[in-house]
Amino acid sequence: MIEIVRYTPEMRADWDNLVAGSRNGNMLHLRGFMDYHSDRFVDHSLVAMRDGTMLAVLPANVDGDTLWSHKGLTYGSWIMPSKHIEPSVMLDVMEATVAYLREYGFKRMVYKPVPHIYHRYPAEDDLYGLWRCGGRLLECGISSTIDLTNRLPLDRGCRSAANAARRSGVEVARSQDWEAYWLVLSQVLADRHDTQPVHTIDEIRLLVKRFPDRIRLYTATVQGQIVAGVVIFELGSVAHAQYIAASLQGRELKALTLLFDWLIGHYAEREFRFFDFGISTEQHGAILNRGLVQQKCRLGGRGILYPIYELII
Repeated sequence: MIEIVRYTPEMRADWDNLVAGSRNGNMLHLRGFMDYHSDRFVDHSLVAMRDGTMLAVLPANVDGDTLWSHKGLTYGSWIMPSKHIEPSVMLDVMEATVAYLREYGFKRMVYKPVPHIYHRYPAEDDLYGLWRCGGRLLECGISSTIDLTNRLPLDRGCRSAANAARRSGVEVARSQDWEAYWLVLSQVLADRHDTQPVHTIDEIRLLVKRFPDRIRLYTATVQGQIVAGVVIFELGSVAHAQYIAASLQGRELKALTLLFDWLIGHYAEREFRFFDFGISTEQHGAILNRGLVQQKCRLGGRGILYPIYELII
């Protein structure tokens, strides 16, 4: 028998241990990462129990009559251990989940599965169970990803841009100057997109303090001045790039091209499997930013889906 229960803080150690040894979990699903924005979301994470033992965990929050898995995370489906779960068990978990949601008055679940590049071992058992319970594709984003074990070369224009940046004195390296980069990032987002970073500087500093070896800042500088940067989340064997920005001077000098060229080689040397640039879609996947995706493809990226499903209860 599978029993679905709501997560409580007393379960934290068992939760984190399961994520650490799972097939498809990573830093994003540890309670230390999830709980930093607990003031923004009402946590309603679920735990699948069998014979009194934690079998799988689902990072989730509640919004009205909808259970989201998890609205504050890029993805966060049922996190499964390496053993003890195969398709028939996950089908039982999904059916028990539906029964739980129905009992507690939920009308739907929005489900964001972990993309397969983040799996340590195949872990799409949940998608079969979701489909069997009536789940349907709600929206779809597309990311650009490089297979670092068989990567494509930069196109001629990118190679030329990277070489020009080097000749102009652009230097790239890991940085600890989060405050200086956050000023650059915030200004670029305000000027070009009329928005601000999702994480405040205090939040990103908190996360870096909690995960110093897994959240890294890399910058491109000219005479010590930051002109471009990228934040990398090291998620298992995937280097995920986010908070990418370049100042006007950085754009003129093609600093990001040089920075990405260096980063791709750096993570290949460190034997990471994938380098993921993140999605290039807007409005829940309805709009493809063609210019952005072309830039990523010129660096060697190719398409990986970030699907989101809906299950009506």
